[in-house]
Amino acid sequence: MNITLALRRPARRRVPGLRLAACAAFAVLAGTASSAIAPATAAPDFTLHAMAGPNLRLKEQRGRVVMVNFWATWCGPCRQEMPQLNRLYEKYKSSGFVLLGVNVDDDVAKAAEVVGKLGVTFPVLLDTEKTVSKLYDLSTMPSTVIIDRDGKVRYVHRGYLAGYEDNYEKQIRELLK
Repeated sequence: MNITLALRRPARRRVPGLRLAACAAFAVLAGTASSAIAPATAAPDFTLHAMAGPNLRLKEQRGRVVMVNFWATWCGPCRQEMPQLNRLYEKYKSSGFVLLGVNVDDDVAKAAEVVGKLGVTFPVLLDTEKTVSKLYDLSTMPSTVIIDRDGKVRYVHRGYLAGYEDNYEKQIRELLK
């Protein structure tokens, strides 16, 4: 029995290493993949149903600085980021800033539960068909796009780590000037 356990241990140790290597390779590929959206290009227009309210069209937000944040309930960094985004929304919404959270889950009820639990006040749009996610070449969760008053993409952020919101705030303030 000890021999069997000794044989199993190396296999257990190698699997996490392989998973870690695969995740790292995916992250590198995702970071270098060409994106359908890039700074200085027109933000692709879309219309989605809002979780609380009527359909919302991106093009109707012209004249405002818009942050589009793609998120999902199963994404830990998304949940970590959302309260920070909500703080930015509350701070700058009266200055011409709009934050649109685009949820990509199939289960709208679960998304609504997370929104309620986190106290999100910015508009949450539902992309259950993944049409906007495909349009924006979504490869990482969360993904955030900051669009200027003229409808041009100015910044694209893939992923989230604590502290990214400081950079978001700097970029938002710059575009609101």
